[in-house]
Amino acid sequence: MKNLAMHKSVAVWLFISVAPVLSAADDALPQGEYLFHAAGCATCHTQEDNKGSPLAGGRALKTAFGIFYSSNITPDPDTGLGRWSEADFQRALREGISPEGKHYYPAFPYTSYTQLTDADLRALRKYLLSRQPVRQANRPHELPWYLRARPLLSFWKMLYFRPGVFQPLADKPPAWNRGAYLVKAVAHCGECHTPRHFFGGFKEAQYLAGNPHGVDDTKIPNITPDRKTGIGKWSASDIADYLETGMTPDGDFAGDLMADVIDNSTSVLIREDRRAIAAYLKSLPAVESLARSPKK
Repeated sequence: MKNLAMHKSVAVWLFISVAPVLSAADDALPQGEYLFHAAGCATCHTQEDNKGSPLAGGRALKTAFGIFYSSNITPDPDTGLGRWSEADFQRALREGISPEGKHYYPAFPYTSYTQLTDADLRALRKYLLSRQPVRQANRPHELPWYLRARPLLSFWKMLYFRPGVFQPLADKPPAWNRGAYLVKAVAHCGECHTPRHFFGGFKEAQYLAGNPHGVDDTKIPNITPDRKTGIGKWSASDIADYLETGMTPDGDFAGDLMADVIDNSTSVLIREDRRAIAAYLKSLPAVESLARSPKK
């Protein structure tokens, strides 16, 4: 990537703390760019199969609950984020509520983004508003009739949504807290790697233990340290290398959606951030699951 050197120079500073706050306003743009890649925004919000315009939305996400289409997050004032205030943006990512007061479906991972710091939200918004505006209306989701009433999502949120900014643990080292913040909030790994029950909430006892019914009918692998069904036989270096190159310890390569995540997101992270993710994952309880090992 042509801007990789810039990403890494900025990100070296970002690694210093779990919730980085840049003092100079001008630094928010490169900070936002790094967060944009770390969060994998381009992967979901660009319809690459049909050569869609960057970040104009329209990518189909096939799930067990129906087909969701990603939204336009360019600065277009009519179909994108151009008229959104900072408060609108924070409310959307922190609470899952649109500027018009409508609830978002949790296919938009506000359940993870709620943990982003104020500084990171401001930086991410600034970067998105610096992109090329594209006028493209959002496509309606294709859902069964019983899921089309958005007001019912308020009850879902009361049961399964826990808003709040990430809180680092005082008894953990900075690298562990950084890895936890990246996994839980920025990269929102649990959204795909944690299975959901019938009502769409997470099966919390199987956090990151894989999802046999993932997006686009793929089997999302177990990334806990379980030696039988997860990555328990992987070293921390194996995990960090995989996030950079997509190659597993046995020489296989990532496929499906994970290949896009590595290309657009984790490969752009600085080495220290990939190591922080590995340290956090290695510290988790091993949970056995039926999802396949992370080869594809």
